[in-house]
This record gives sequence, C-alpha cells and structure tokens, in this order.
Amino acid sequence: MSNYWANKKVIVTGGSGLLGTPLVSLLKQEGAMVLAPKSTDLNLLYKEQVFDYFAKHTDTDFTDKSTVEVVFHLAAKVGGVQGNSQAPFDFYTENIQMNTNVLEAAKYSHIPKVISVLSTCVYPDAAHVTYPLTEDQLHNGPPHSSNYGYAYAKRMLEVQSRAFMEQKSFGHARKSRICVIPNNLFGEHDNFDLENGHVIPALIRKIWEAKVASQPEVIIWGDGTPLREFTCAKDAAKIMLVIAEEYKGKEPLNIGSTEEHSIADVARMIARLLDYKGNLNFDTTKPNGQHRKPSSNAKLLELTSWKVSDYTPFTRALRQTCEWFVAAYPNVRGYK
Repeated sequence: MSNYWANKKVIVTGGSGLLGTPLVSLLKQEGAMVLAPKSTDLNLLYKEQVFDYFAKHTDTDFTDKSTVEVVFHLAAKVGGVQGNSQAPFDFYTENIQMNTNVLEAAKYSHIPKVISVLSTCVYPDAAHVTYPLTEDQLHNGPPHSSNYGYAYAKRMLEVQSRAFMEQKSFGHARKSRICVIPNNLFGEHDNFDLENGHVIPALIRKIWEAKVASQPEVIIWGDGTPLREFTCAKDAAKIMLVIAEEYKGKEPLNIGSTEEHSIADVARMIARLLDYKGNLNFDTTKPNGQHRKPSSNAKLLELTSWKVSDYTPFTRALRQTCEWFVAAYPNVRGYK
C-alpha cells in the first residue's frame, strides 16, 4: 500500500463482522483514523441517528466539505436460506432502510466517496444469465426465490449509488459511489451458526464438534458436487482499499477469486485440517442448490493493480480459518 490512507478519516459500517474486522485492522495499519460504530452505538435503521452521527463526525454541520473522506458501507441484515425464506419482507425493508440512510447521510455530509458491498448471490437466477457472471448482468432477471427480498434490496443499493452519480445537481468533481460484489467470503470472525452460517463456517463447526464428541460420521446436505468460488475476507478487505485508491469508474466490480471448489472437496479438506477421522456422508435426499455460479473478475484485474496471484491460496486461507476457529471455540459468532 501507499501512504494514501495516512491520517484519512474513514467510517466503516459493519466493522466488527467477517469483512469489517480485517478492513478496520488494515485501515489502522495504513494510518487511517477509523470510526467503526457498533450497532449498539448506531442503529442504521433510524434516519435521525445516522444523520446525527455523520454530522457529528464529519465536522461539516452539512456545509460544503467533510473531514471524513471515505465511507465503507458493509452493514446489512443477512441470513441463511431459512431466514431469508421466512422473513423476505424484513430482509428487504431493513436493508433498504439502512442503505438509504447511509447514502443520504453521506450526501448531506458531503462525503466524497462511499464504497458499498453487495454479493454475487443477488445476481439473477441461472435462467437469466450466462456464465461467468459479469457486472452488466446484475439486473437481467429475478434473483433466486430463496433470497429475493435481500437480493432486491442489495440491487437497489447499486441503483441508488448509480442514481447519485447521474444526478448532476450533487456535483461530482470529487465524489463517487461505488459498489463491490464479492462471492463467498470466509475467514476469521465468520458466523459459525449451523443453520444460518454459510457453507465453510458451518462445515468447520459441524466437523469440529463431531471430532470433539467422537461422532463416527458427519451428515452433509446434497451430494457434494456443486461448485463454488471462495474468497478470503482479508483479501476482499485489501481489494477494497485498492479500489478506493485506484478505481475511477462508476460501475460495480466483482472482486472475488474465480477458482472453483466442490462442496465435497472443501468438506474433505476441512476434515483433514481438523484431523477428523470419521466418515463424511452426503445426504442426497437434500437439495444441492445451483450446480455452479461462476463470476468474472476481469474488470477488477483490468482496471486496478490487483492480480490473480494476490489472492491468498485457498488451502492456506482455509487452514488459517480452521486454526483460528479451534483457538477461539466456543467463543465464536453463532455459537449457541
């Protein structure tokens, strides 16, 4: 990194999560002055709280300049298939409210740059896209029915950001609103809830607890053949800093590693790393989900200095995650 971040004032929403934790750490290492309010200190659902917080910390009183130069908007209401299916209204409404409050407060506080995070899961369902997923296909059709409330709210975050950039009355000589689209992030500080956690943290916890309890087998949903792309959260944090420094475009950017791994291979790697000797049994009566949904990071590689070789090798990142989990267990997010 350059000295770009030295003494820059930055706000990070969702700063204690999977992506926020390494992002805040990296910003501090680079010399930035980081504000990362917890949800107990700032409830993004309440417009007045958000406006007051931004006004207080930008030292603008809503005039024409701001001491905060970048907002990284990571916070969101997230959940697994079960949560999304049971409460689509909540997932849509709460994410719309948070996103609107943050973008509006940043506008009135005259903050030059806001970088917001989407997810490849908000892309249209398989029938409406061609693979690999490219950024211009984001709005080509409806998302998968299992998460449509969350997906549409996240898509509207891209629409809001684009609309800001197209409204000339705001003046854009120094302003940008960018959306980044990671794929399946994993790493330290993940959510290890067995029902609402994503595949890697759920498998790590399930296999570890089977080992501790001397259980002879672990049951895994599906036949294990689906392919998924995984990106280390620390890499995503580094990419976001690169984008903040270098990217001059307005369009969203896919930022994930495009290397694919089958669910079965990932489960076997985790079992080896955790030294679990039992059997991994795949329950073929349970759904597989989409077989694959590869994404393209060609724009990222073309328009920034990030390279394929900069991604942490998957096996190394997975080993580090397992080691962190074992050391932290049971004091991990999602443990009940």
